[in-house]
Amino acid sequence: MAAAAAAAAWVRAVFLAAVAASAAEALGLDVHHRYSATVREWAGHRAPPRGTPGYYAALAGHDGLRRRSLASAARGGEVAFADGNDTYRLNDFGFLHYAVVSLGTPNVTFLVALDTGSDLFWVPCDCIKCAPLVSPNYGNLKFDVYSPQKSSTSRKVPCSSNLCDEQSACQSASNSCPYNIEYLSDNTSSSGVLVEDLLYLITEYGQPKVVTAPITFGCGQVQTGSFLGSAAPNGLLGLGMDSKSVPSLLASEGVAANSFSMCFGEDGHGRINFGDTGSSDQQETPLNIYKQNPYYNISITGAMVGSKSINAKFSAIVDSGTSFTALSDPMYTEITSSFNSQVQDKPTQLDSSLPFEFCYTVSPKGSINPPNISLIAKGGSVFPVNDPIITITDTASNPLGYCLAMMKSEGVNLIGENFMSGLKIVFDRERKVLGWKKFDCYSVDNSSNLPVNPNTSAVPPKPSMGPNSYTPEATKGASPNGTQVNVLQPSASSLLKLHFNTNIFIATALLFFSIL
Repeated sequence: MAAAAAAAAWVRAVFLAAVAASAAEALGLDVHHRYSATVREWAGHRAPPRGTPGYYAALAGHDGLRRRSLASAARGGEVAFADGNDTYRLNDFGFLHYAVVSLGTPNVTFLVALDTGSDLFWVPCDCIKCAPLVSPNYGNLKFDVYSPQKSSTSRKVPCSSNLCDEQSACQSASNSCPYNIEYLSDNTSSSGVLVEDLLYLITEYGQPKVVTAPITFGCGQVQTGSFLGSAAPNGLLGLGMDSKSVPSLLASEGVAANSFSMCFGEDGHGRINFGDTGSSDQQETPLNIYKQNPYYNISITGAMVGSKSINAKFSAIVDSGTSFTALSDPMYTEITSSFNSQVQDKPTQLDSSLPFEFCYTVSPKGSINPPNISLIAKGGSVFPVNDPIITITDTASNPLGYCLAMMKSEGVNLIGENFMSGLKIVFDRERKVLGWKKFDCYSVDNSSNLPVNPNTSAVPPKPSMGPNSYTPEATKGASPNGTQVNVLQPSASSLLKLHFNTNIFIATALLFFSIL
């Protein structure tokens, strides 16, 4: 027993050392906006045309629901979550961003919603009550279900685990740990048991490699409310501050630093990189840590609008799940009034469905030159807003006018995706700072990276093995589950096609790879 325990410890140490090198570089997933060309193709092209009043009204309607949820959660409510209603859903997809993830051996692929306002990663699994796998609301998509019995690398998470919050519901410490999470929206919840299996990620820098990392997630057996519709029909990946979120789990395993970055391109395609600690040339500000309100919250001390400086102090949630920045008074009125006073174009009401207060006609020359906007964060760093406006077009893409894309809020301030566009945003949870820099989301950041402090240690000497002892195949590294190879090199001869069904392949979403 002692020899077996020593061997198991050595296997895990080798595994952590094998992926420790990857902790110094980011491990990524592609991110797709609910209205991106890729999701439109998957879901059957049923979204409003980009740039039209219907397009922005749909996004703003989703934002309104999310603001109410976050405001309620900030007052001590349950986990913040908002799906769309029938008017504001895109094929009933209720979140703003989605990612394709792969789990298990052999791998199963999921299209999961991303949420910085919650923590647990869960997927439909051994379903008792789940969303349908096929629906007209999904367009061409056919979803998969995870089953621990079908994955050779799956392990149960016992009630004795420090990740188990429902120990009072366990009959013994060796039972599988149950979970139950309730969200704010329409009695929406997910429940099941926690499991551990392999998650597939791709290195961001240098020669791309596929990295498999052990991850704890929810085997979602019973969903209720909006999850039985299409709010997150194929699972949800939480990016919050809790120990059960994916960034926390990757850091605790030594797979990646306790930090991640997000970058959003104008075409709706972006990138999330776990372990990205930012670079020495980024701007940054401290994160405000509130146990009762565990969101990515920062302090703003002022703003610049064109030539005018505005002094104001307030805190704001940096929320990738919100399309448009929303501020409470007096900051909303001060910024919008200053913007309006400096715009040269004629004010107009472009469409009654648009919720924006300040809209303008395009000059006869066709040029749009609004005043610049930037926020001043605590510590003096400048948060530049690359494009604070949206251009409204007809269905033929002819410009009708433009609007300042800011919403008035009550009870909560949100820095939305439109203020983050064109920036790489670094959520450094270890240093407790938010970082940012202007960045092309399709480029590799070759700047000098900030130091990484993964939770890894040196590999101990291989233990002595008796004739009947277990000898791991450690020539290429091994996982805690005994699976071989955790850092893989994709090649033309070893391609694993990740797909939702036999007709739809996600060639644009992931590098193809295989387990050797």
